[in-house]
Amino acid sequence: MTPGDENDYGETTVRTEGGTRLRLPENDPYGSPRRGARSSSRSLVTVVGVVVLLIAAIAFANRGGGDSPSATSSTGAGAGGKPETASTAASGTEPVESKTGGIPSGFAHTQQGAQSAAANYAAALGGTGMFRKSIRHTLVDTVYTADAAAKLQSAMDQAYSADFLAKMGLDADGNAPAGDTFVARVVPVGTTVQSYADGAAKVAVWYLGLIGMSGTSSTDPVTSSWKTWTFDLRWADGDWKVSAATQKNGPAPVPGDDQAATSDEISKAIQEYGGFTYAR
Repeated sequence: MTPGDENDYGETTVRTEGGTRLRLPENDPYGSPRRGARSSSRSLVTVVGVVVLLIAAIAFANRGGGDSPSATSSTGAGAGGKPETASTAASGTEPVESKTGGIPSGFAHTQQGAQSAAANYAAALGGTGMFRKSIRHTLVDTVYTADAAAKLQSAMDQAYSADFLAKMGLDADGNAPAGDTFVARVVPVGTTVQSYADGAAKVAVWYLGLIGMSGTSSTDPVTSSWKTWTFDLRWADGDWKVSAATQKNGPAPVPGDDQAATSDEISKAIQEYGGFTYAR
């Protein structure tokens, strides 16, 4: 997740003569953010970068055999390389019902199963549980291959240090201040299979990320970002597991004219609206 990048709050900007109009809220519901707010989000991006690079290194070291053949039918590419309608439509496959460590598990040994696993893993790894040591350990052991998880635990513990948590406005145990709500959420928008073999798959997840602290005293308001999270998956122990992952920014749509919600509205929305179990 992992969401990061904050938006700047300032004066209203209007472009005439056919330009794009961007309307910002007249009153900043979170107060005027200080430099510390920007550095906390940058710190999160740094942590994510370290983690995904480490995962990629582990996957490279353990990689065997040649490259997996590229998927053709799963991407729905038709004549001229343009995607067919079926490639972006829901398949109708029901989400999995079983869970391991609170995370959906038991995905089908198919391309659709790999996509569903990647979407659910992105949502889990982009959530607030990663900021709590005990939950993070369970997530890593559940989502990653055994070899990758064994090498990642200590590295992640160092990345999610007490100093880093403090910059995010959390205490050493990952708890938000009384009256505030810490928000970290990944919302998958779509998935695509970049390559597939019987025991391996590369799946990209396009997602909207939310990150920040919602509260009347917060100087780090909840912001959104658009990213693509690509997972190298291996079929192990009867399920899809992550062996490597990379992220990149975008593609991001043009922002609309929606007025920013107040901190109270954001806190209530996060508490009232839960996440989903994703299936292709």
